[in-house]
Amino acid sequence: MSRFAWRGRRVTYVRIMNEECTVIYNGSCPICSREIHMYRERVVASGGALGFADLNEVDLGAYGLTPEMAARRLYVLRGGELISGVDAFLHLWRETPGFGGLARVVGLPGIRQVAGVVYEGVLAPVLFALHKRRQARGA
Repeated sequence: MSRFAWRGRRVTYVRIMNEECTVIYNGSCPICSREIHMYRERVVASGGALGFADLNEVDLGAYGLTPEMAARRLYVLRGGELISGVDAFLHLWRETPGFGGLARVVGLPGIRQVAGVVYEGVLAPVLFALHKRRQARGA
């Protein structure tokens, strides 16, 4: 995993156990937006500390990302480390009330690898293809 310096540009962030933790997601994706909205509501309702940043509203270069890279999968910036894919979901779920159990199960050896193959091989490419189609239509 690569490390990137935190620059705090236009990203809402908060501190968790002395580590900045921000989820970078695609706000123009209806599926992604609904899911992130649900996580955000749970975090806010519990008084939790987790930031959310729409990739369409931040300087992605500050994180070493291009718009295309950022639209391909979920990212979490935690303590200066940029984490993507299933590992990003595991961080998100650990910090979202009601999802700790899911994080523990998906994080188990074997299950984590299968989840990674499914996310990287099926889910992320399908969501990215839908994103590209929306961009082509100008929506």
